[in-house]
Amino acid sequence: MEERHFALLIDADNVSAKYITPILTELSKYGIITYKRIYGDWTSTLHSAWKEVLLTNSITPIQQFSYTTGKNATDSAMIIDAMDILYTTNDVNGFCIVSSDSDFTRLVSRLRESGKMVIGMGENKTPEPFRKACDKFTILENLLVEQDPGTAEPEEPEDGLSRERIEDEIIKIVLENQDSNKATGLGEVGSRLVSLYPDFDVRSYGYNMLSKFLEQFSRIQLVKHGHIVNVALRENAGLKEDIDAYVLNLVRCAGKDGMELSMIGNRVYEKYKDFKIRDYGYAQFNKYVKSIDHIVVRQEGAKMVARYAK
Repeated sequence: MEERHFALLIDADNVSAKYITPILTELSKYGIITYKRIYGDWTSTLHSAWKEVLLTNSITPIQQFSYTTGKNATDSAMIIDAMDILYTTNDVNGFCIVSSDSDFTRLVSRLRESGKMVIGMGENKTPEPFRKACDKFTILENLLVEQDPGTAEPEEPEDGLSRERIEDEIIKIVLENQDSNKATGLGEVGSRLVSLYPDFDVRSYGYNMLSKFLEQFSRIQLVKHGHIVNVALRENAGLKEDIDAYVLNLVRCAGKDGMELSMIGNRVYEKYKDFKIRDYGYAQFNKYVKSIDHIVVRQEGAKMVARYAK
């Protein structure tokens, strides 16, 4: 796959210079950084820390005077430059907008409408609209902790993306795939979580690997087949043994004529009110019954019949 080329545009008014190395390191994971520009009023002493790192990291400073009080001229300059790059160059596949300001939300949407990938980066205080507009949003405090483990850990997100909510979403993904008889790969889970929540990052929860993060959940489990890692629902082993034994006894007591699958299902759901076939990794009840030792299921006319087999 051809490597992506990114334009990195930094809002010096809303981002600290201490993040520059983590920003460049993180963006390099996605592709080659073709443009590196930073916007601000460089006559102001507020940006003195940035001046020290621009030359070292080959970042081009774009001067933007503050013409009037209360108006952010830097935002306008960044937006104009982004659109110029979009329309005048063919060597940029994506943009990285670094700011903690929601004023760039519409710009991000416009760039994505043009088929460009947009990665956003900003501090924990970044408003949700800007985060959600991006393909991927990275919290800068997470990057700082990763670079310097001695740094204080960022607070866990307070925007409703709780661990329980994440687990619920993963269960939905697994169940959808089960309905199509598909396994759920670890990579798919990561991609779909980012698609749902662009600011999802396991580093926000104190982990550096998705697999380690998922191991904490009680309702899902990782299943490894060689180098392939899938995500599956965690069975309640004790309850499954009870249900298996109950079904086996029903079929055995039915004798040589066997028992219709529909009748078995009715009896099981009547006895075990919370029973959900998908919780045990099956999309169809007949496949679940077939998995029980000593039971054979066959189609007989319009019926499916289960019989006991020694």
